[in-house]
Amino acid sequence: QVQPVEFGGGSVQAGGSLRLSCTAPGFTSNNCGMHWYRQAAGKPDEWVSTITTTGTTYYAYFAKGRFTITKDKSVDTVFLQMNSLKPEDTAMYSCESSTNCGGIRGQGTQVTVSS
Repeated sequence: QVQPVEFGGGSVQAGGSLRLSCTAPGFTSNNCGMHWYRQAAGKPDEWVSTITTTGTTYYAYFAKGRFTITKDKSVDTVFLQMNSLKPEDTAMYSCESSTNCGGIRGQGTQVTVSS
């Protein structure tokens, strides 16, 4: 099983950028994919993006063109670069390992975007 830990959340103004990190020891050696999710206060959990074992990426409609998911195998880390942030992007962002690696979600990191 792969236990992710997220870093990089914070507070930014609308239009700003943040890069979230998801470090998961064993991510590379176990051929894991990784998903990013977010949950805003009072709203349901929402899928954001996925990167597969082969590096194929997928994005939710609201993330396309603004968010970029990448991975650095050398440090077992997946990144989510978020640009042109909007107040509606405010949420707790968490990463989750793919099913073949246990489907474990980290504790999350808070992103707050002010107008």
